[in-house]
Amino acid sequence: MHVLISSLPSHGHTYPLLPLAIAAKEHGHRVTYATDASFHPVLISLGFDVVDVGTTITDAFNQVTQGSPPDFSDVEAMSEVVSSVFISVLARGIAADLGPILAREKPDLVLYEAGSPGAGLAAKAAGIPVLCHAFGRGALGNTFPSFLTKNAEVAAELGVDYDPAGPFPDPYLDIYPASLQDKEFLTFPKRIPLRPVAFAEPGELPAWVAEHDKPLVYLTLGTAFGQAGVLRTAIDGLATLPARVIVAAGPTVEIADLGTAPDNVTVLPWVPQADLLPHTDLVVHHGGSGTTLGALAAGVPQLFIPQGADQFVNADAVTEGGAGVQLVGDAITVEAVAARAADLLADDAVAARSREVAAEIAAMPSPAETAATLETLGA
Repeated sequence: MHVLISSLPSHGHTYPLLPLAIAAKEHGHRVTYATDASFHPVLISLGFDVVDVGTTITDAFNQVTQGSPPDFSDVEAMSEVVSSVFISVLARGIAADLGPILAREKPDLVLYEAGSPGAGLAAKAAGIPVLCHAFGRGALGNTFPSFLTKNAEVAAELGVDYDPAGPFPDPYLDIYPASLQDKEFLTFPKRIPLRPVAFAEPGELPAWVAEHDKPLVYLTLGTAFGQAGVLRTAIDGLATLPARVIVAAGPTVEIADLGTAPDNVTVLPWVPQADLLPHTDLVVHHGGSGTTLGALAAGVPQLFIPQGADQFVNADAVTEGGAGVQLVGDAITVEAVAARAADLLADDAVAARSREVAAEIAAMPSPAETAATLETLGA
């Protein structure tokens, strides 16, 4: 079976799909991966054929905003900008680029990431079965309703029927644990549970991580929303704890901008997060879906300091579900981070709930099990 997989070119949108993509290849399926060339090196290293479609999210934002940062305090304005970026530019561009490729390659199934609906629409226009893969909680329309109306515009251009007011139209691989998922979304008849599996490029952890002589706290703001000021505030708060702290600065923050690290804090540009999470006692982070689900699968309590996008959705879900707490906006202070982190490290109820969710995730169908049934899942 030939499976063409497509996602947006970012860690948060591509990495959630890679465990299933790897499992599909190991099961004997031919896998072609369609995304912007900036993410081709890691895909090639995994043995996938690649095709270049679309553009980067940064370039799409620049095209929509003409280089002027939008006013993210205005919810309606933010929704318009974000939906224009992800649908009017990215989805439309991916659909246009993918059309000729689908005609040439004639894959048996197109597996598209929920943030990249253009690939699904192009497949439908070509008469190819589709399967959607989640990258986080619920559907995009839950966070930005204008996604749906703009997606309908792209669908109409391709001659594809699409009802923005109707239920999600395609079979949907849901990687969110049911106990934390949007209750309305759980009733979706085409929902297919799939265990979220953390993916990270190979790397080495500091030797002391495995020694675990003190509680270990992991701090990150991810790959897209890192801010030196917020990271430094969190570092100063966590440094007061009787714990070791490891920080992943990420690609958007220069380590030099964080200043001198306290003695019990180690700051690195990047860490193999999937390997680190099982060693941690607390994760303090932005609330990106990859880190959220990775920490949940590892059974680790979480302190959220969300910065944007779907991070507030994840923070609310996990907090309401009893597996973490959050600090938002001006509440993110040195003292508050220290206090909340100390409380979480001593909170048996949150630790127990985190382990419950980890057990729930472990019981979900694995990527290998799902890869073995791909022929039956597309529609």
